[in-house]
Amino acid sequence: MSKRNLPSNASVATEGEDGRLVAPAASRNSDVLCNLLAEWAPTQGCALEIASGTGQHVSAFAQRLPQLHWRPTEVDPERRASIDMYCRDLPNTTDAAALDATSEGWHQHFAGQDLIVLINLTHLISWQETQTLISEAALALSPDGRFVLYGPFMRSGTLTSEGDQRFHDALVQQDSEIGYKNDEDIAAEMRAQGLNVIGLVDMPANNLAFVAEKPQT
Repeated sequence: MSKRNLPSNASVATEGEDGRLVAPAASRNSDVLCNLLAEWAPTQGCALEIASGTGQHVSAFAQRLPQLHWRPTEVDPERRASIDMYCRDLPNTTDAAALDATSEGWHQHFAGQDLIVLINLTHLISWQETQTLISEAALALSPDGRFVLYGPFMRSGTLTSEGDQRFHDALVQQDSEIGYKNDEDIAAEMRAQGLNVIGLVDMPANNLAFVAEKPQT
């Protein structure tokens, strides 16, 4: 994923204790995301989080769902260090792995996942990168594995709040290739990659969660 100039509110994190970064958005939505995964995640197995950011989410997920073994990933080395600090005392996590999930071929190194989670990234990357990410995630899943994708999306091609419109416009002003993706396009791309969309969950703050499952062959 190429480095982009993003609006100041697109990926905010401040320095916390012991090298831990703190993202206000992650603090706000951690509980609702844990509840989402408690409902839709498999009962056990290997879980991969793409673009783990500060590490706040994956540490919360690992504590809420201890039967899953969590592998965080992140492209930014400073954030990988933060992730490792958040997870250092959690036995069902590994050290954060370096991963640019918009690159082709990464599924070969992360195969056999029972769960893949992606929070708040697709509006910060291009549609082509989003397609690559979904394709690679589908390949990395085990049969019956699930892919949970959360974030802000257009609904049937429409931005449904003034706040979403302002944020989308700010993103596009910085880079015309990024911005909110359409919910119907995301679902269609998941199906095109052989996944079944088994859940479409309205979330707080006008966000949306897709739950897709890889069928048995």
